[in-house]
Amino acid sequence: MSHHLDSPLARQDPRLDISDVYLFRGTTGTAFVINVNPLSGAGAFHPEGRYEFKIDTDGDAVEDRTYCVTFGELDGDGWQALELRRLDGEDARDRDAAGTVLVRGRTGTKLGAESGVRIWAGPAADPFYINGAVVGAVKDAVMNGTALDVAAIDYEQPANLFAGTNVNAIVLEIPDEDFEVAVIGFWGTTALATDAGGWRQINRCAYPLVNTILYPDDSQQASDYNTTQPSQDPDLYGPLVHDLVSKAVAAAHTSDDPAAHASRVVGEIFPDMLRYELGTAAGFGFAARNGRGLADCAAEVMFALVLNRAVPLGLDSRSIAVAPGRGFPYLAPPV
Repeated sequence: MSHHLDSPLARQDPRLDISDVYLFRGTTGTAFVINVNPLSGAGAFHPEGRYEFKIDTDGDAVEDRTYCVTFGELDGDGWQALELRRLDGEDARDRDAAGTVLVRGRTGTKLGAESGVRIWAGPAADPFYINGAVVGAVKDAVMNGTALDVAAIDYEQPANLFAGTNVNAIVLEIPDEDFEVAVIGFWGTTALATDAGGWRQINRCAYPLVNTILYPDDSQQASDYNTTQPSQDPDLYGPLVHDLVSKAVAAAHTSDDPAAHASRVVGEIFPDMLRYELGTAAGFGFAARNGRGLADCAAEVMFALVLNRAVPLGLDSRSIAVAPGRGFPYLAPPV
């Protein structure tokens, strides 16, 4: 899986659990996607939550702009009111800041502002695909510092673990001229209002499978990771990830210098943001990573990056039940 139900904190309310984020060239600008509530969960979007598109424009892994989406209660037709706000500078890092309202409407509707910003939110088919046996074997190797057990992988009848499942998606498209830089960093977060006032960050996501591969299931580490910020990643998680990766690579005999390889992995995934050159074709690939397209085989890329060897899924984008579309909002309808 990717970030599907990736920690005890995320499982408390799947509506706030970010399964994946995507960043690619849209038809009118740069498209950002946050998928939540994986595995066909019911309940739509949390009416007391914030869904945040965090954008770094100067490379310091601190958000310079935040697009915040909030929702109302479900109405009798199963839809929700929606509001999109933009916050810049220090306000981008302040969840109590008011920001500027760009769009108001409701889910299930393509909405737009005079500036060219577009947003859509609603249920969609999950575009993520993976062979569950493969991710389980990779996770075991990394957690235990052992060689990958390929015998545990069924390649005879590989199945997409998320075939036929849905997510709740928020798709945001921003005109390129809204940015005054060539390269941005992006991550998604969710936060929940607390009884004492203020907000608690529940989940964050950028690179796929980080929590799934590198932190134990049901661990406090997995929950802690979701509550921190990308700029903190090298100090908070770099040493642990370096240790896990170097041991796994040493056991697999895939590098003459496992420690050096582990350092490269840490430098690649931390700070945990998707980096993207505006106006270019996105691709989360083996040789280079530039945003992330909806059909990219991101899991194989992450396995190869961590273990320094090819680990095929036995699947490709044809495993997606309904292929993503070319027009806004890009995601396929729910299955």
